[in-house]
Amino acid sequence: MVWTINKYFLVSVPAHGGTLTEGIVGLPRSINPVLAFTDVDRDLSNLIYAGLMKYEKGNLIPDLAEKYNISPDGLIYTFTLRNKLHFHDGAKLTTDDVEFTIQKAQDNIIKSPRRADWANIIMKKVSPKEIQFILKQPYSPFLMNTTIGILPKHIWNKVDSEQFIFSQYNIEPIGSGPYELDKIKKNSDGIPISYTLSSFSQDDKEEAFISKLHIYFYPNEKTALEDYTKGTIEAISRISAGEAKRVASTTLNDNIFHTSLPRIFGIFFNQNQATILTRNEVRQALNLAVDKNRIVNEVLFGYGIERDGPLLLNSVSYSSNRIPDDKSKEIMENRINQAKAILEKAGWSENDKGVMERKNKKGSEILELSIATADSPDLKQTAEIIKKGWEKIGARVTIKVFEYGDLYQNIISTRKYDALLFGESVGKNLDLYAFWHSSQRNSPGLNVAMYVNTKVDKLLEESRATLSAEKRDSVNSQIEKIIKEEVPAIFLYSPEFIYVMPKRVRGFELEDIASPSDRFYGIDKWYINTNNVWKIFNETK
Repeated sequence: MVWTINKYFLVSVPAHGGTLTEGIVGLPRSINPVLAFTDVDRDLSNLIYAGLMKYEKGNLIPDLAEKYNISPDGLIYTFTLRNKLHFHDGAKLTTDDVEFTIQKAQDNIIKSPRRADWANIIMKKVSPKEIQFILKQPYSPFLMNTTIGILPKHIWNKVDSEQFIFSQYNIEPIGSGPYELDKIKKNSDGIPISYTLSSFSQDDKEEAFISKLHIYFYPNEKTALEDYTKGTIEAISRISAGEAKRVASTTLNDNIFHTSLPRIFGIFFNQNQATILTRNEVRQALNLAVDKNRIVNEVLFGYGIERDGPLLLNSVSYSSNRIPDDKSKEIMENRINQAKAILEKAGWSENDKGVMERKNKKGSEILELSIATADSPDLKQTAEIIKKGWEKIGARVTIKVFEYGDLYQNIISTRKYDALLFGESVGKNLDLYAFWHSSQRNSPGLNVAMYVNTKVDKLLEESRATLSAEKRDSVNSQIEKIIKEEVPAIFLYSPEFIYVMPKRVRGFELEDIASPSDRFYGIDKWYINTNNVWKIFNETK
């Protein structure tokens, strides 16, 4: 009788406690918002560090900042910090730390992936709580840049710029985010295999409901899924679409979340290393020989959208715009014939080994190149499909697969690849500057095609300075048109992000994210435990 009465007057509310265990493919190398390039590093940086602003349900809101103001001309952004902010080690967080972090992002020696975001930005500390960012010209997406996590100056100012990437604090980070590092578990070689994070609270803000996060690292998807099947880990992200289908059909305890990402995968040509790619007819033929429909069908199982340019011009799902198999086959046969005709018109012909060859003054050149990509089932399968298509037009193709960290440090950073199968996170602001401006063609710039076009450079600069969304879209369309005509890359698809999460975790939302690591925005609202309280007390909150 008492219970029957209580159920009408009690309501469940989130309570502190509980543990969540997640598996991530890859190893942490630079858990540092200034250095983070890989998905693993960005994941952990989002948990451990906090920025002036953050995303919540797709909207930018103050985080470490209490408030901000933008001058009428769009050139001065003034931020005021919240009271009594401190880092995980107890040290106070002030505008000194904000200034220091941005200075490191701007440092040419450090080569931060965020350097382009902060180029030519002048800082002015007004007080320990107030800081201004002064722009040379209006830049509409600037506010998004202020989500960068803030480093503790009292720790990092002891590290020279030359040694920044080698600091132990990249593996043992100290930030001011919702979780702090509790424990690191390493294997016999001293390589981290798991991190334990504990919830952390600023004086004026309640700590995250889930008390502990156990993050396990895996060299590839296969080993991560093995541990998921055994129950070692509960949550897992970035799994292939095929595995997501299998998991969905075999589990009753987990939810399979998926959402579109502003990310475009493509083949980026390095014309400096593979001189064969300097020939326009070669790039055109290779583009025609790629079966994008097959990639989205067989690799992504429909969890993706075909792309033919650097912009996200539509979001029509593959499943609602699917080309029948027989029609797709006919289309590709025609494209292969077109590709061969383009090569033959330019003087290419098959040699006795079936490889296209072209005579020149120095002898001859062979249509031969390699594809470098990461050790991911999706990317490896995509590379195989691309290879088969290119072989049909007489190309000799080698696929080179690298672990994520190795791919970035030893291949992408050094620009040692003929063609790179890689994904670009365009972001919500559709700012293409970092990916296509000539100033970004060397590491750590993200212009991995090392593309140079003075007209495009000017248009990219104009797009950044344009506050009108309509005018910016017009400028971006001009940029895309030129890039598509010159074929410095083959744009393939935009995948959906897939996340397996146990049903016992509530309060989680996956919507309008720009990168996989954005799933952790709002993690302080996730909860496992609940308490029953009188409805009247809950309504007053």
